[in-house]
Amino acid sequence: MPAGKKHGAGGLDRARLEALIEEATVDCYNETEQAVGLFATIQDHLHLPFTTQILGMEVAVVAVEQGDDDSVVAVCERGGERQRVPLLDLPLPSPPPEGAEWVAAYRHWARHH
Repeated sequence: MPAGKKHGAGGLDRARLEALIEEATVDCYNETEQAVGLFATIQDHLHLPFTTQILGMEVAVVAVEQGDDDSVVAVCERGGERQRVPLLDLPLPSPPPEGAEWVAAYRHWARHH
C-alpha cells in the first residue's frame, strides 16, 4: 500500500476521511462546533432506516441524535423498544447503508479529538 494510503474506518483511506471531515467542519471554530457539523452531515447523508446486528440480534437503526456530550448516537429499535447506541460502537451491516462514509469520517475524527 503506498505511503499515505493507510485505510481507516470503513475501508476509506485517511486522505478521504480527512477530506470528508474538512467538508463537514469547514466553518467550525472548536471541537463542539465540529461535533455538531459532523452530526448534521451524518443526519443529512446517512440513509435510514437500516438493519444491523447488535449482540446477535437484528435491530433497525431509525434515527441519529446528538448526545448531551456532543457525541452522535444511533437510535435502534427492536420489537417496539428503543435503545440509543453510541455511533462509535454501532456495528454497520455489510454492505453498509448509503452515507456510511460519514460514519467512518466521524469515527476517524472522534479517535483524534
